[in-house]
Order: sequence, then structure tokens, then C-alpha cells
Amino acid sequence: MNEILINLAAGFGDIMTVSNIFWITFGGFLGTIIGMLPGLGPATGVAILIPLTFGMDPTTALATMVSIYFGAMFGGSRASILLNTPGDGGAIAATFDGYPMAKDGRAGEALAISAIASIIGGLIAVVFLTLLSQPISKLAIKFGPQQYTMLMAFALIATSTISRGNMLKGLFATFIGLMVSTIGADYLTGTTRFTMGIPELYQGIDFLVLIIGFYAIGEVYNNFDKLLYVKENEKTASEIKVNKVALTKGEFKECILPIIRSTPLGFLIGVLPGAGATIATMVAYSTEKKLHKDPDSFGKGNIIGLAVPEAANNAAATGAIIPMLTLGIPGSGTTAVMIGALMMIGVKPGPLFFTTQGHIAWAVVASMFISNLILLFINLPLATQLVKVLKTPPKILLPCVITLGFIGTYSLTYSILDFGIIVGFGLLGYFVKKLDIPVATFILALILGVKLETSFRQAMLIGKGDFGIFASDPITIFFIAATIISIAGPRLSAALSLKKKSNKPMKKAS
Repeated sequence: MNEILINLAAGFGDIMTVSNIFWITFGGFLGTIIGMLPGLGPATGVAILIPLTFGMDPTTALATMVSIYFGAMFGGSRASILLNTPGDGGAIAATFDGYPMAKDGRAGEALAISAIASIIGGLIAVVFLTLLSQPISKLAIKFGPQQYTMLMAFALIATSTISRGNMLKGLFATFIGLMVSTIGADYLTGTTRFTMGIPELYQGIDFLVLIIGFYAIGEVYNNFDKLLYVKENEKTASEIKVNKVALTKGEFKECILPIIRSTPLGFLIGVLPGAGATIATMVAYSTEKKLHKDPDSFGKGNIIGLAVPEAANNAAATGAIIPMLTLGIPGSGTTAVMIGALMMIGVKPGPLFFTTQGHIAWAVVASMFISNLILLFINLPLATQLVKVLKTPPKILLPCVITLGFIGTYSLTYSILDFGIIVGFGLLGYFVKKLDIPVATFILALILGVKLETSFRQAMLIGKGDFGIFASDPITIFFIAATIISIAGPRLSAALSLKKKSNKPMKKAS
């Protein structure tokens, strides 16, 4: 414990410079605005703002990306509360009680509890991250190629099986992601794969170019209908009046225990690769509804129904950073984007990150505390001004996103070919969303594809071609068991639920 406190203190010493505080504040502000805009969300925000970090030192760059991420999580609920249109998946649960509160003239209270629950959930989760990161890193150092292969296989399969309840679509997204990750020349044999004879593709596709196309340009395609149709909920932005953004003592006391109760739940779900904030907020909301003395009030403007998912949302975002920093495996779509950006600037998250680059790791952990506090000041006093962003018409917003995407792409490689790539992957992102194929699963497979292939080959060399090496120790056996449970668990749960319903005695007609 003393070692953790000493390292954290050193991290605060490294991060507390005028330049770092400026970029953390600026990143949080931009992230909040992007998070507020329906359809964009944190992954898109980080993707299109990555060019901001070029030229920064690794500590400042990572701290800026984290503040953009946290800011987008804070901002995502604004559109949920005022427009009944979530900024991203993690903000869906905020519509259940946030929008009814706004319609009842309690928009100010809704915005206030959203910010306060987010800050409390975020800070508690950062404390968990501080305590757990180093122990997990020490455990991960014991991982060899076979352990990493089984860990990544588990992450991919588990993410596929929990993807919106559709395993086939999840597995299809995993397959496409793995296929795209192999574009280029095989680093061992030199054999080209999926290059279509284009020499520029022999080195593969730059991950950040792909991400900008998939997220930024893809979201433009998905939101293009706003230029053609006026939607009913877009009219409500100016109709809903925001009163004083504050809470009474009674409202705060009513919410504080549920907030504290839902934060560990959101954090633990966030740590699981691919689970994400959407699942965390839904589970926290349904759990609190069951515990509440008046569950029927949920969905009708109950302030606890807004506070709980907001705390779980930010806790899950922080939890997703743990596997990114300690294992090099993204816990969410946004952290997948961040890993790609970090590799571009020479930072390699993984088991040795806290050992070999501890000054960066602990400075970033310290920046998470600072980001949450700064975001509280951004989202409370400036709330009434920030909500005006929601009135930005799509015909202005979408060209701005396209411009940022193309500028960011060209600044990465200075290649005109990449313009065609981002347009093509933008179309892929469009169809992935239209067909309800899980985006996070595709991105996770894209990130892990090369690592999985490399670890598998290394393990097979060590085992001299014997597949038994993948079940040769307690760690690999644990991941095999976890993979089987992730596949069979949802099916068994559904079967048991169906059996209970069928065994229920039917009520006799009176």
C-alpha cells in the first residue's frame, strides 16, 4: 500500500504542470461537447481528436485522451435528458428517468444529479483502479504465449457471446475484424494477404486511419438522414427549459447510497473485455429498481433511476482502462482506439507498463483524479451554456466531422490512398450499425488479431506443435473454463428461465 501511495504521489508531481492541466481541461471540454452530440460518443470523439495529441510527450497525450474519454462519458447523458436521444450506448439508461424529469420541469435537477453521480462514480472507480492495477500487472508478467493466446481467445469469444444477445452476429464481427487485421504481408513468410495487389497495403492499414473512417466517417453516414428529415425529438431542445442546475440536500441524501452501491458493479462489468458501459448501466438500473421500495416509480422521473446508471457509466469507463494498461487488451471500443493511438507514439500498454514506464502509468492515474474534478466544474456551472450545443443543426455538424476526419487522416500518413480507405471503412461502419452488428466486437478483434496470431505461433513453437500446451497450467485451464461458461452461460440461463415459466401454475379463472 505504501508503494502505491508513493508512486501515486510521484504521478501527481509529474502531471501537475501548467501544460498538462491545460490539455486535460481542454480535452475534457471537447469530450463533453462531442459526447453530447447524438450518435457520436466517446470512441468517435477520441478518434477524431487524436491529431490533437501529435507532438505531445506520451504522458500528456495519454492524459488528454483519457480526459476526452471521461468528458464524453459525462456529456453523453445531456442529449438523453433533454432530447430523449442518447449520445452513446452507455447513456441509454439515462433516458428512462432523465427525460421524464426534464419534461416535468426538473431538467436542472436532472443535469445536476447526472454530473454529481458521474463524478462520485468516476472518483471511486479511479481509487479501485489505483489499488488493482499493480497487482494485475504483477500477475500478468507470469503470462507466456500460451496464456496470452487463451486470454485473447476468451476476450474475443466472451465479447461475441454477450453482444446484444446475438452470438452469431458477434462471431461474424469477430471474423471480419480478424480478417482485416491480417491485411498486408505476413511478417514470417512474406506472403501477402487481402492486399488486392496494391503495394501500399503490403505494410497493412494504419489502425488510426481505419478507426477514423469506421467511427467518424461512418457516423456521418449514419446521421445523414438528419439533413433530409426533421425528427420530432429535435424540436424539444429549445422547448425544454433548464432551471437552476442544483440539488437539494434531501435529493442528494436520497441518491448517495444507490450511487455508492452501483459504482463497484459498473466498475467490475467495465473491467470485462467487451462488456462496456451499456451492459453496466442496464444491470445497475435493473438491480436498483429491484431494491427500491417503489419500483413502479422508475421510468417516470425517479431521480435515483438517473443517478444509478450515471455512476455505473463512469465507473465502467474507468474499469475498461485496467485491461488496456495492464494487459494491453482494450476493455471497450474507446480504449481500443486509445491503444492504437498509444502505439503510434511509442507507448506499449501491457504487463510491463507499470514497471518499465511507471512514470507515465502513475502520472496518467493521477490525471484521472484531476480529470474527474475538472469535469465537475465544467458540467455544473457551464451546464446551461453547454446544452446549447444540442441545437447545432446536422448540416453544420456533419461537414465539420468529415473535415476533421480527413485532416486527421492526411496528417498521419500524407497519403491520398488513405482518403479512399476511410471512405470505404466509413461505409463498412455504416452497414455494421444498420445491420446491428456489434461494433466493439469488430474493433476488439481488429486490435487483437496480430497479437493473437503471434502468440499462437510462439506457443506452438514452444510446444513443438502440441495443442496440449494450451491446457498445460492453471491459468490456461481457467481461461478455457471461462470461455466455455461465456458460451454456455447465457444459453443455460435462458433455458432455466423458460423452464420456470413453463412450470408456473396457471391461474384459475374466477
